[in-house]
Amino acid sequence: MKFLDQAKVYLRSGDGGNGCVSFRREANVPRGGPDGGDGGRGGDVVAVCVDGLNTLIDYRYRQHFKADRGTDGMGKARYGGGGKESILELPVGTQVFAEDGETLIADLTKVGEQITLLEGGQGGRGNIHFKSSTNQAPRRADTGGEAQEMWVWLRLKLIADAGLVGLPNAGKSTLLSVVSAAQPKIADYPFTTLYPGLGVVESDDRAFVMADIPGIIEGAHDGKGLGDRFLGHVERCRVLLHLVDVTAGPEGVAEAYGTICEELAAYGGGLADKKVVVALSKCDSALPEDIALCRSALTEQGAEDIHEISAIAGDGMTETLRALCRVIDAEAEAEKAETEKAAAETAETEAVEDAAGDIAEPVQ
Repeated sequence: MKFLDQAKVYLRSGDGGNGCVSFRREANVPRGGPDGGDGGRGGDVVAVCVDGLNTLIDYRYRQHFKADRGTDGMGKARYGGGGKESILELPVGTQVFAEDGETLIADLTKVGEQITLLEGGQGGRGNIHFKSSTNQAPRRADTGGEAQEMWVWLRLKLIADAGLVGLPNAGKSTLLSVVSAAQPKIADYPFTTLYPGLGVVESDDRAFVMADIPGIIEGAHDGKGLGDRFLGHVERCRVLLHLVDVTAGPEGVAEAYGTICEELAAYGGGLADKKVVVALSKCDSALPEDIALCRSALTEQGAEDIHEISAIAGDGMTETLRALCRVIDAEAEAEKAETEKAAAETAETEAVEDAAGDIAEPVQ
């Protein structure tokens, strides 16, 4: 299945049903009066976060989503039924933007989350509501409320524990294929990954999700090459594994490392503040003295926690994965503590407000 992380779709809720003008006419029932029912409410357009999806490919082949119209009211005080809602099933990590591509409408990060993007039109009132002592035969009914419509952008940001970053051909796809069951395209000739990939990595009886982010080049934050389209996937990662090709030599290693760091900082979104584990890749293709020079070059650039690995030979992989696990666990604990602190503060605020309300309540 092809990976698709962005789609533009048209949404329209349902019109409300019209109210009915009707009068009760039955044998031996004098003065039956008005009995026109209300129209039904139009269907909503709802976005739902579901499990089991990791791409927006379904929205490439269908771009229009319209909810059903409400049913018109009828005589004998029969009310119209509501229109069926239109449901957009989206993968975890999907953001919904307005047509301008900048205004964020919704950010779905948990399975089961849902938001009503458009509300259906209200049903029109039937003439049963307009009877009075001075107007006993009203011939008036409301038309149904109009539907809402808009174009939106759907953008998927992969939710992974660790993200692989680096220049093209740094060995990211090879590493992901070795440490997980993912099968990204790899070959013995230079090319770059065009679509992000996900894999579940197992290390010391625990598992975490790793994302292979397509190669970043200089000027990516300005749209050069693959542009900043895939940098957004890095935002949700707890730690980054920065791969640097050791075969580029000390100067090439320093330049490659600096380029990626500059692009992450220029993109923003907190990428420059993320924890990073640096790995010199393809060490099976370099001499020990050359690896030492490259390591020194990275240290001079400010790199810390540097590992020497070879995905093909399996060298250094265990310790690198353990380093990633340590950072992931630390970040998870920090997020948990922050969430608990926020919940405690909210509960304390609500308790103070309740107490203030009880004091202000007049004595009966």
